[in-house]
Amino acid sequence: MPGKKANVKNEKQYEKLKEKGMSKERAAKISNSPGASSRGGKAAARKS
Repeated sequence: MPGKKANVKNEKQYEKLKEKGMSKERAAKISNSPGASSRGGKAAARKS
């Protein structure tokens, strides 16, 4: 669907995770998780 945007709480973090090569689904889960802003998804990004 063109123009469909992900429904995420932390849009900035979501975009950064996608830039690092993470899938849209996984990036959305991380950016929506509680405490995501303090962790930044760093551990998950390293495992990929």
